[in-house]
Amino acid sequence: MTVAEAKRLGRKKLEQKSPSPALDTDCFLQDILAWDKTKLLFDAEQNLSTEMEKDFLSRLEKRLTGLPVAYINGHKEFYGRDFLVTPDVLIPKPDTEILVEKSIMIVGEKYKSTRKPVTVCDMCTGSGCIGLSILASCLDEKITPEQHLPILTLADISEAALDVAKKNYTHLDLKKLAASVHFSRSNLFENVGGKFDLIVANPPYIPSNEAMELLRDGRSEPILALDGDVNLDGSPTHAEDGLGIIRNLIPQAKKRLGENGVLIMETGEYNADETENLMCLAGFTDTEIFLDLEGQKRVVMGRVPR
Repeated sequence: MTVAEAKRLGRKKLEQKSPSPALDTDCFLQDILAWDKTKLLFDAEQNLSTEMEKDFLSRLEKRLTGLPVAYINGHKEFYGRDFLVTPDVLIPKPDTEILVEKSIMIVGEKYKSTRKPVTVCDMCTGSGCIGLSILASCLDEKITPEQHLPILTLADISEAALDVAKKNYTHLDLKKLAASVHFSRSNLFENVGGKFDLIVANPPYIPSNEAMELLRDGRSEPILALDGDVNLDGSPTHAEDGLGIIRNLIPQAKKRLGENGVLIMETGEYNADETENLMCLAGFTDTEIFLDLEGQKRVVMGRVPR
């Protein structure tokens, strides 16, 4: 089978099951061949090996079940880096990059004012894509000197999710910064001590009924990471608006933030306004809402008063 034949076959097989059959097919072939888009376009008459062909057909069958391309390939690009993903974690989304971008700016501001390593907690870390992107960017973009990189805590209630975050820590070649990164299995801040300059979070924030609807297409993302109306240990929050976990997270985060500390989290268009209101009620000041790439309300930020 040539690459061109594989592309035609993939598109035909997936056209009734996927909203993006051509893109899915190309993603599989690029991953299997380790080619970029240009090579895939211009070397279309090259033959796939027997093993490559078998691998390609297997991936098509998995995609026909609704399983996302990122889970099938086992990785996803986020903020310019390649992150390992499994069905134990959410697939990193481009809209979340605004959370990383704003967090890096905050780290830079705080370092300039103190000249000390900034303490950061990435709560509900999942794959670790947010916290590890912040750390890697501070290193690559020289936001802080290497000897003063942020001290990062990655926390999640899911041991399986933490395992993925640990693998990404190694995969991104950040393990050399062992003293700067800590992992904690915790239901919110239950097992996380100390004070932080910055807490970032992408907690579950989708109302239960909408979260279940999102999963009907077989995307297989963990419901625990989507449903904001179920506690992280699986017990009900008795909320119906997607804010059940956020209502618990905000006051806990405030207790863990030092003077002038910042909480910044993704809430999506579902609950940005109400999250900002909850922050104000909890005593945060200078609250602000940031828009994502599509102009939707995505990220909410607040500061602890000096």
